[in-house]
Amino acid sequence: MRLLYLLLTLLVVPFIAVLPAQAQQGLTNTDIIKMQSAGLSESIILSSVNTQPAAYDTSTDGLLALKKAGVSDAVVAAMISRNAAMKSGVGNPSGTNLPSAAPAGPPPGVDEVGVYYQDKNKAWHPIPSEIVNTKSGGLLKSIATDGIVKGDMNGHIKGAESPTKLTTGSNILIFMPETYSANDYILVKLHQNSNNREFRAMTGGVFHSSGGATKDTVEFGSQKLAPHVYELTFVAPLTPGQYGIIPPGAMTTSNLAAGGKIYSFSITE
Repeated sequence: MRLLYLLLTLLVVPFIAVLPAQAQQGLTNTDIIKMQSAGLSESIILSSVNTQPAAYDTSTDGLLALKKAGVSDAVVAAMISRNAAMKSGVGNPSGTNLPSAAPAGPPPGVDEVGVYYQDKNKAWHPIPSEIVNTKSGGLLKSIATDGIVKGDMNGHIKGAESPTKLTTGSNILIFMPETYSANDYILVKLHQNSNNREFRAMTGGVFHSSGGATKDTVEFGSQKLAPHVYELTFVAPLTPGQYGIIPPGAMTTSNLAAGGKIYSFSITE
């Protein structure tokens, strides 16, 4: 009996010891390529890379294979960073060289509060803000029958077009302060004139739920990419035209009069 017990111990213990090592290996290049081929969004792949243990091949051949499979530069950069973190072993309570998963952070290039767009190479760039001032008359006089009450104003931006040009279907995200959510931002379609852009503004700092002012707002959803970072989602792509995203605090009458802020962009064909 003792001999049988000894033989079982010699057979079973090595097998058990292998299991944790296999389980802890985590994601590999093959897994990332499978996600890419399945059509998962970049944000989902980035979240997986940033939160799961991994053993990536970041050699020249490994990187070239990822590029050939269509994996974005942002995901590849995150894989390289994650690989370095996994090898460092910092903060790992188990005593192995595999640290606990780090929380997902903002995508590369998103480093301060603001609005960003993604280019064709999947890199994120800030959308510059423009000054909004108030203007009486003009458009308001021509829409007096649309339910605008006395006291409304026009948000007025200089120039017929935004200097930021985006294509239909471009991805847009907001990196917002801790105290706000995506619902605190307003997306408006701007009325384009020969030398300015306008939107129907507000009385008392709010858009009228039963007035013409709501006709300029564009509904959107949001998907969380990281703490305080949300990508905008739309039922249908934005049609060509002039748009602006109004941040919280730029909606009050006094702020508009003093020169509020709007993140403007053009959608082209």
